[in-house]
Amino acid sequence: MDRDPRERRIYFEPAATTACNERVVSAMLPYFTSAWGNPSSIYAEAREARKGLDAARRSVAEVLGAKPNEVVFTSGGTEADNLALRGVAAAARARTGANHIITTAIEHHAVLHECEALAKEGFRVTYLPVDSEGLVDLDALRQALDDATILVSVMYANNEVGAVEPIPEVSRIVKERNARIIVHTDAVQAAGYLDLDVDRLGVDLLSIAAHKIYGPKGVGALYVRQRTPFVPQAVGGSQERNRRAGTENVAGAVGLATALRLANDERASRTEHVVGLRDRLLDELPRRVPETIVTGPKDRSRRLANSASFAFKHLEGEAVLLQLDLQGIAASSGSACTTASLEPSHVLVAMGVSQKYLRGSLRLTLGVDNTIDDVGYLLDVLPPAVERIRGLQPAAGR
Repeated sequence: MDRDPRERRIYFEPAATTACNERVVSAMLPYFTSAWGNPSSIYAEAREARKGLDAARRSVAEVLGAKPNEVVFTSGGTEADNLALRGVAAAARARTGANHIITTAIEHHAVLHECEALAKEGFRVTYLPVDSEGLVDLDALRQALDDATILVSVMYANNEVGAVEPIPEVSRIVKERNARIIVHTDAVQAAGYLDLDVDRLGVDLLSIAAHKIYGPKGVGALYVRQRTPFVPQAVGGSQERNRRAGTENVAGAVGLATALRLANDERASRTEHVVGLRDRLLDELPRRVPETIVTGPKDRSRRLANSASFAFKHLEGEAVLLQLDLQGIAASSGSACTTASLEPSHVLVAMGVSQKYLRGSLRLTLGVDNTIDDVGYLLDVLPPAVERIRGLQPAAGR
């Protein structure tokens, strides 16, 4: 399939970020212009902004099956994850002195790096293993729980290989051991494709971000179940019911609420659209490119609807990405937050992927704008690109 790379570029990176939906932009605009007041004040301009903020909070809460006062707006998914872990850890230290945190080896670095920081402050952290498909070991979870455990954080859907973790089962295991142990899930990638009802999931804390669901960058939310022990980490004001100080980003909150509502309302149609594209990639790409494996769950019902991930034998994934970029295709070798890292993916390492494939990862995620022609074009240009790269490598590297 011939195509001029200067034509419309093909974007296979919604897991990194998405373009802001026009309906989201329209909903946000008044809060930059006419309803621009500080919602914490009492005069008319402030009350107008407060209406928008309150409506956004109610809308987010409705999608989560939560109460509006359980929604804390943040600057994004990273802050929501950081705030969840550190807020609970600080509360536990002050109340009981218990200090054990459990997470998985494949979490986003927003969780892993926060756990590393807490470990340096005296908290004990257990990293649960996953199997070869990226699914958490529930027996290891049962064994890891002890009398000092204060928090379990397991992501809902992995950002690199699309593995959907059994969060309701995780919550059940934890609460059966001790109902006071707090359960957090990073649902940043799950939003838009999976049910976010916090009661069905059984979680006490849940993180989301707007820019993964066609909303604005720089805004997210943390669900905090009522009566969850929690110490704020940003102080200096009484905003967000004393859980996060700072003048609220009203336009951002409205953008998140609008994007989340659209994603929830359109979830069935969006899922149907991307699943067909994903499945063609999963079926065709390994057949067309020799020495390629699919990474992540074999059972596609346990894989995020828009996620297809692969690894090439004896190949650097970055070289493949550069070739695709020259052909007008945007893709990734893993988390966009670690693209510049020279280290192999911690997710693939935890899954036990062979050294022969470890550096050759390719992540393709689908969005509402992708078409079957986009997939067809990728499947046409990728095999010769891989062949060219392999042809340039020394024989020992093949």
